[in-house]
Amino acid sequence: MGLFDLFKKKKPAVDKSAQPETITPEDAAPVVEAVPVEEKQAQRTGRMRRALNRTRAFFATAFATDPEGLVDDEFYDELVDAFVLADVGTGLGQELSDAIQDRMKEAGLVKKADVPGVARELISEILSAGDPSPLDPDTLSVIMLVGVNGSGKTTLAAKLAHRLNQAGHRVLLAAADTFRAAATDQLRVWAGRVGVDIVAGQEGADPASVVFDAAQAARSRGTDVLIVDTAGRLQTKKNLMDELGKVTRTVDKACPGANVAHILVLDATVGQNALSQAELFNECCALTGLAITKLDGTAKGGALIAVAKQLRVPVLYVGVGETPDDLVDFKPADFAAGLMPD
Repeated sequence: MGLFDLFKKKKPAVDKSAQPETITPEDAAPVVEAVPVEEKQAQRTGRMRRALNRTRAFFATAFATDPEGLVDDEFYDELVDAFVLADVGTGLGQELSDAIQDRMKEAGLVKKADVPGVARELISEILSAGDPSPLDPDTLSVIMLVGVNGSGKTTLAAKLAHRLNQAGHRVLLAAADTFRAAATDQLRVWAGRVGVDIVAGQEGADPASVVFDAAQAARSRGTDVLIVDTAGRLQTKKNLMDELGKVTRTVDKACPGANVAHILVLDATVGQNALSQAELFNECCALTGLAITKLDGTAKGGALIAVAKQLRVPVLYVGVGETPDDLVDFKPADFAAGLMPD
């Protein structure tokens, strides 16, 4: 479930004394045929599956020889190798292989062809740990995007703004990456493309002051959602992490009572390094969700399983392209289905 599922727009009160508005055919909105739920599900699963093509190849190799054959110790060793190659990690790879073996025995299953289904179930359970906190539609919501340099925070901020704007929410972007002039310029361009307002400061300004101004603007304009694009920073640089902590405290002070979400944006291509990033960013600002980008350009997608298991923080979004619509709400079952061969 993504945060979008939790932003429920409250229906406006109906004034029964008002005369109904006359709409001419020229003014009427075109009728858009609803997409069946089953078709939407298939589209979402298809996009996730394509994004996982490179990672899935490791598991396809493990099942390539005699898929109707019986499982044995050699096969489970190959399965561990596949998990390691997919950047799940050696320890967790062995743990998953052992758990799959136990479930196979409990269910009385003995064929290699039965393993993918069992693996999907297990992986889906791990990725389902933790749920997004409900967001009050009557209160300002603040989404802080954090992460290392180049993880895709600015693009994700734009995609989130686009999706929320399309859903009828009043959105404001805050360009809190004041160290890189190109970041503010990029966000300004995106804001224009997706049709939302933006608050930005001068290059080199204190990020906390920009966030404070944005929070004030959000309240004065009746904004529903404030999205804060923070500067990229290495999780090992204490001074930069301390600065992020200051920005977080500024949000809490400037937006009392607001729904605040801290989303870590992870670049899928970094593999196991994502676990270190997640642990240290979580210590700094108590993460409430994860977003993963560039999944379609890597064979290291398995690292997401390790992060989810370690932190028990929900994965919310997957970036699968560069356009505003290239954002998929994360579904554990879809990810697990895309990871394992049919």
